[in-house]
Amino acid sequence: MPLFLSLTPRAKAWDKFKQYIRTGPRESETVSIQDAVGRILAEDIVSPVDLPGFARSTKDGYAVPASSTFGASQGLPALLALRGRIRMGEPATMSLGPHECAAIATGGMMPEGADAVVMVEMCEVMDDNTIAVTHSVAPGENVVGAKEDIASGTLILPVGRRLRPSDIAGLAAMGGAEVKVAVGPRVAVISTGDELVGISDSPHPGQVRDMNAYSLYSAVKAIGGRPKLWGIVRDEYTAMQEIMAKAHGESDMVIVSGGSSIGERDFTRDAIQALGDPGVLIHGVAIKPGKPTVLAVAQGKPVFGLPGHPMSCLVVFNLFVAPAIARWMGTTLDRRTTQARLSANVASIAGREDYVSVKLRRENGEIWADPVFSKSATISGLIYADGVMRIPEDVEGVEKGRWISVMLF
Repeated sequence: MPLFLSLTPRAKAWDKFKQYIRTGPRESETVSIQDAVGRILAEDIVSPVDLPGFARSTKDGYAVPASSTFGASQGLPALLALRGRIRMGEPATMSLGPHECAAIATGGMMPEGADAVVMVEMCEVMDDNTIAVTHSVAPGENVVGAKEDIASGTLILPVGRRLRPSDIAGLAAMGGAEVKVAVGPRVAVISTGDELVGISDSPHPGQVRDMNAYSLYSAVKAIGGRPKLWGIVRDEYTAMQEIMAKAHGESDMVIVSGGSSIGERDFTRDAIQALGDPGVLIHGVAIKPGKPTVLAVAQGKPVFGLPGHPMSCLVVFNLFVAPAIARWMGTTLDRRTTQARLSANVASIAGREDYVSVKLRRENGEIWADPVFSKSATISGLIYADGVMRIPEDVEGVEKGRWISVMLF
């Protein structure tokens, strides 16, 4: 009977495990930028052009030689000859000399001889050919230079970046219609347990529907992986090992929920060990919930044994599986967190990390976190909660009113 000889601290367990996961991206594909938002870049993006490519105005006003406005004031304005108007989207073909100006709109191309723009509210129209400037401007004021935004050859988006809408705008500005992005790993999701039935079945007394498979499937898909459900395997070693071996051969990672504890019918560890070297690296992590976690690598592929209880299962997924998938794709996990005040005392035992479900609410301009004191075997702690708070292993509880960090679901 395998025993927890010791419980490995979470950070130490991850450091040991991640050494066996080569940083990606392992696979990539080329997609249009319309389909690239949220995807992980598989290559560095270097600008092939200068942006904006020409000096342009950032204000509505008049393009001027800045030196022609020096000393201008309300009492003694600088009088400039109006040479014409520069229209949006057209090249500036004129050239300005001293004490000359041209009307220009925001985004318009700066004409030769002009190095600044006087805002329209700082000017008075004297007649059709003369403008009075009442405030001086410095060279470069209200102007973006031809290379000032992005110079050709500049690294603007590094490999591993999760593309945002603003990044797509940058790609479009450079004329990039397509981009190479990482393809997520193929992840097998296996459920074990004699008590499990399919979600369309009516459970008999003592049975429950297989909820973990669908939460894990969704969690893998949400971060870019390619999940596949392999169904329910009974608590019988030969059947379990046969399914695991087949799933392992067709996948890049394997997740097994249930059977990772130390009961007489918990065969997950042995079946994982049989998949190949180096085998099980960690069995037992100093966290609650999620103590009976198995972290293994078989023939270069990560294999996870997750607890069967719903809360434990997803906590361990977020702590180990999610960052492993991100590393496989060549990026790091971007966890969404928020700060909140704790509305009740939460007890903890030193020597382990505790993860407690919380529900957020706003009161008197502050965000409060209400602990959801549910057992790991229940689903209510996930449905009613907005996230989890982490209690470090060297802390014995957190007092009401303290500010905490909440990792959002």
